[in-house]
Amino acid sequence: MPKYEAVIGLETHVQVKTASKMFCACPNQYGADPNTLTCPVCMGLPGALPVPNKLAIRKTVEAGMLLNCTIAPYSKFDRKNYFYADMAKSFQLSQLDQPLCLGGKVHIGGKGFSGTEVVERDVQLNRIHLEEDVAKLSHKGTATIVDFNRCSLPLMEIVTEPDMHSADEVYNYLVTLKQILQYGNISDCDQEKGQMRCDVNVSIRPVGQKEFGTKAEIKNLNSIRAAHRAVEYEIWRQTNEIEAGRAIVQETRGWNDDTGESYSMRNKETVDDYRYFPEPDLMPIFLDDSYINEIRASLPELPEQRRARFIEEFSLTEYDAQVLTQDKETADYFETAARLVKTPKTLANWILTELLRELGANGITIAECPVSPERMAGLILLIEDNTINGKIAKTVLSEMLKSEKEAKQIVEAQGLSQVSDQGEIEMLVMKVIAENAVQVEQYKSGNPKVIQYLVGQVMKSSKGKANPQMTLELLKSKMDS
Repeated sequence: MPKYEAVIGLETHVQVKTASKMFCACPNQYGADPNTLTCPVCMGLPGALPVPNKLAIRKTVEAGMLLNCTIAPYSKFDRKNYFYADMAKSFQLSQLDQPLCLGGKVHIGGKGFSGTEVVERDVQLNRIHLEEDVAKLSHKGTATIVDFNRCSLPLMEIVTEPDMHSADEVYNYLVTLKQILQYGNISDCDQEKGQMRCDVNVSIRPVGQKEFGTKAEIKNLNSIRAAHRAVEYEIWRQTNEIEAGRAIVQETRGWNDDTGESYSMRNKETVDDYRYFPEPDLMPIFLDDSYINEIRASLPELPEQRRARFIEEFSLTEYDAQVLTQDKETADYFETAARLVKTPKTLANWILTELLRELGANGITIAECPVSPERMAGLILLIEDNTINGKIAKTVLSEMLKSEKEAKQIVEAQGLSQVSDQGEIEMLVMKVIAENAVQVEQYKSGNPKVIQYLVGQVMKSSKGKANPQMTLELLKSKMDS
């Protein structure tokens, strides 16, 4: 039995999907030349006044509803004061004591990153507040480049209670949270673009002790995998410190993903250090019941609901539904194509094996897939009506990924139609039986597995066009007689 228990809380920062920044009209756009998307407001120049982004507020409320929060009818913005290169005006507009969303929960369960089963339960949230993002710092040698394009983008901070106890729970929570926010169209959560990143607070205590240990905060983890690794390392580090008789220091730590280690940055700040006070240039936010009810009525279907519907509506296995709904774009792709085919289970198999494998090999996401759901459905229909078999279908799919041709056009142009004429297949079967006397004798002597070799020989003779099921049945019939 372990001597220590980890106690973990997360602060997840998510950029809200809007056209403009949080308090000005500058575009919310990734990839522009550095410092080209700025104005007096987001740069904090004297006399510039902020105007809150209505869509960012609405989407934060939507996120709160999707995460089972209580929506505050009254909230306000506050100034969080600090001097650092990533905030030109030396304060950040955030929410301290009256955020938009209070409480909430995220249901976790299933496999963690390491494959360990995570017990199903709810991770409790403390709050969701809305603030503005800071500039992006790029460190090169002894120089630091500051790009203010990201400064003042709308940023939600989703804060949990200290309610997790392992790296696998953290991983499972972040995967689930990302899915929900993507399904709700709150954010794309593209971690490579910095749209979702988190800080983790980790402490350990003897098993059975109620009081928390001294926590360390690891800042700016920009991937779910990095969060898992950082938590595992920090639990190991703190355990070693305590076992060696050294006290844990409350501090802020950075994470080096290359070495897999955290490092000390500074002593942990307290709320008092930021000198919060209400933002004097912004009115409080009032949300009436009709507005809240209107938002609630417009909420989309969540991953858990979609999984259940896929199982019911398309007769999928729980595993297939789970994998297909992990990513909203994959789920959308499948559902569009599934309404055009006869057997959605066949379609699911082809997406999860052949299509995603081909896309992965070429570094393409499902959103960038050159084969539309409608064209993919056309391929499945050819399999369903026995025009082509699985082997030929792989060749056709590979060609479809390279061209804009429909599956039917490729099959007709290359003469790939499956041979289902019994007489023609029977001739091939008799030829293979005659040429493989040793394998035929093995079959007759009680080795049924050898028949797969003989099927393969017929397929080879037909250049992959013979109907496999008809081939198998004719081989059995001829050899059994």
